[in-house]
Amino acid sequence: MRTILEFGRQSLKRSKARTTMASIPFSFGETDQVLVEEKYSTRIFTLNRPNQLNAVSFPMVQFSISAIELFLACEEDHSVKLIILKGKGKAFCAGGDVAAVVRGITQASSNWRPGAIFFRRQYILNYVMATYNTLSNFTIPLQICMKVSILNGIVMGGGAGVSIHGRFCVATENSLFAMPETALGLFPDVGASYFLSRLPGFFGEYVGLTGARLDGAEMLACGLATHFVLSEKLSLLEDALYKADSSDPVVISATISEFSLAPNVKEKSAFHRLNIINKCFSCKTIEEIILALEREAADKDDEWISSTLQSLKKASPTSLKISLRSIREGRLQGLGKCLLREYGLVWTIMRGEINKDFFEGCRAILLDKDKNPKWEPAKLEQVTEDMVDRYFSKINDEDWEDLDLPRRSNIPPYAIAKLQILS
Repeated sequence: MRTILEFGRQSLKRSKARTTMASIPFSFGETDQVLVEEKYSTRIFTLNRPNQLNAVSFPMVQFSISAIELFLACEEDHSVKLIILKGKGKAFCAGGDVAAVVRGITQASSNWRPGAIFFRRQYILNYVMATYNTLSNFTIPLQICMKVSILNGIVMGGGAGVSIHGRFCVATENSLFAMPETALGLFPDVGASYFLSRLPGFFGEYVGLTGARLDGAEMLACGLATHFVLSEKLSLLEDALYKADSSDPVVISATISEFSLAPNVKEKSAFHRLNIINKCFSCKTIEEIILALEREAADKDDEWISSTLQSLKKASPTSLKISLRSIREGRLQGLGKCLLREYGLVWTIMRGEINKDFFEGCRAILLDKDKNPKWEPAKLEQVTEDMVDRYFSKINDEDWEDLDLPRRSNIPPYAIAKLQILS
């Protein structure tokens, strides 16, 4: 069994030979946590931790350098036209294994650096996968290689980072999307400040601040997915993509559309409440958002408003303020700058010098599971602007290194800043 690094180097060699290989499985060394398979001109990446809902683990991220090399090798290999990314079992990916990060920091006597490295490698991989589409070798004709993410099951946190940033995202009736970070004392990361800020109106603020769960129909409606395919047709879809043997986005979109349908968004869906979401979540501060929701609640008996308020009031006050500012700044930035900013935020959070809400949130929700985190500060009014500014300020630490994103040419439009005016 070849390692993914060996597979990547082999792919580079094949780019010169222009050969087509049969279906052969590969894996991340002995861990088998990510499987790689070849079918004609397609490469299939399968996240393979079904018992852990394919959560991104330390071993998976430690191999990210090899994974990046493989992705770049496939770009240079003009026999590769398509990459399919999917998960094994009932989840695509439930996110990063942050519980393992916190346990590691605790067991290492507050050594937070391995945790920061976990996020660093994850963000670099996110960027490579997001900007994955063009060949830089001008000695041969330009070759585009497309990526299709099949989101059949749970898609949360880090799972969104490896899938949402791309040309094609296929949701199913089993899809369940959420960014639950504010309940853990963190913030929507993995480039979420980029993709959440580009959802209709202020729907991204709502999703990012409350951790609201969206089904496949809602993902399609708000733009987190490009297509909706019933899970029973996924194998037929994959076969059709193999046989299409194309990197043309028009051909790929048409192939997926043959199996797609337009699902009805449920009557009680938050997406039907865009007017009230835009009215409340366009407010400048978290306090004003909550006050606006409370005014709406006073005028009508609405279970959705009550649930939304409850989610906000249970979350870390510091996380809410960091998250709102991050999403708002993301509206004016490209994906690369969003990831750079988010890495600075997560570095500061890992150090735990301003507060330790991330560690407390993981303790209460993921480790002890008492679901009763003790946030510090405990109230929104105690989280001052100066405190929030410290998270976004330049880091003064001799160990600090900027996120070293690889230089990319011909960055696709969906990864470039799209200016929007805030009301």
